[in-house]
Amino acid sequence: MNQKMTVAVIGCGNFAENFVPLFKSHPTVEKVYVCDLIEERAQQYSEKFGVPIIDSFETAIESSEITAVAIFTQRHTHGDLAARALLNGKDVYSAVPMAISVEDCKKIIDAVEKSGKTYMMGETCVYYPCAMLCRKKYQAGEFGKFVYGESQYFHDLSHFPEAFQKDRRSSGVPPFFYPTHSTAMILHAADTYATKVTALGYVDQEENTPFAEGENYWNNTFSNEFSLMQLANGGVARVSECRRIGYKAPSSYISGFYGTKASYQFSNAQHLLTMHNEKGVELQEISDLVNPERMTAHKTDDDFKNQVANHGYQWNDFSPVQKERYDQLPDEFKNMPEINGHMASHQLLIDDFCTAVCQNKMPYVNAWRAARYTIPGLIAHESAKMGGVPLNIPDFGEAPEK
Repeated sequence: MNQKMTVAVIGCGNFAENFVPLFKSHPTVEKVYVCDLIEERAQQYSEKFGVPIIDSFETAIESSEITAVAIFTQRHTHGDLAARALLNGKDVYSAVPMAISVEDCKKIIDAVEKSGKTYMMGETCVYYPCAMLCRKKYQAGEFGKFVYGESQYFHDLSHFPEAFQKDRRSSGVPPFFYPTHSTAMILHAADTYATKVTALGYVDQEENTPFAEGENYWNNTFSNEFSLMQLANGGVARVSECRRIGYKAPSSYISGFYGTKASYQFSNAQHLLTMHNEKGVELQEISDLVNPERMTAHKTDDDFKNQVANHGYQWNDFSPVQKERYDQLPDEFKNMPEINGHMASHQLLIDDFCTAVCQNKMPYVNAWRAARYTIPGLIAHESAKMGGVPLNIPDFGEAPEK
């Protein structure tokens, strides 16, 4: 193992507080700094987590002490910050999305190649139980050839943090500029990438909306966007991103994954697998395998389904399908089960990044894979603005082995 890391967490908003304790506790990390443009936020983090403050992003990437930055700033700033940090010799962990332009995605790939440093996009959904299950069974050949899949990120704007909602210039971001929670699930499970997309948008009809011309940085009027994607393996995927919708949880999920030999279907807390046999299909109820263990423990409660629909039992707890990966976590993480989140993906994310840096290995969601998860959404938004014109999706290939 190489020398321990010193990490600067950039951006002290609602989301980053889930990760500072994980960086502090990981055995490969020696020290954690925090940084925010709003001094009061950085001070609150410093006091809450017992970590020092570094005064700016520029100071962090120029510091010889800091070896890595973790970017948790506004989503449209990620691309520029990540590329600059890489070119200054820092390893980079970035919250999603990778960037909001194809050009900035390519800049990050180029910066990784030039610097030789590690880049990882923190995509939670490749660690979601449904995505892990479908990928495992698909790679084992149980689905046969991939035919069609559906994945979505249904997150009504009212469920976002209050600070994000109030920042109307940012909260009106095109849904497909934040695509990776839905694209990653289906592309990870099917082990492929998207080559062409056609998309349509729902023009927001609410009063006093951030989704209106002149109200946001992008003059975006779509609060919901829907796409069909042609995949490199010959299959097709329906991918949706919605911010104005009467639905809450699970916000990210695969609702269907269909092959020539078997199919997976999901709704609320029920997971079903059907497999061809001589008489038709064999139906398997696999909910206890995929659902978090605490969810399964409550499945006989009278209000169980309503609790699930309101994000009950879907934060800290691992599911049985995640167990193999959970067993590989450092003991420090296993002793802090309450510090996790998003279907128990946070610990897996930070461990993968820290391990990749210290072992000089390519992380799973590396720059090339991050681009394949991000760019289809960016092109889908262009298609939606054109009324559904099919567009080719740029691809920058596979990551090198190291």
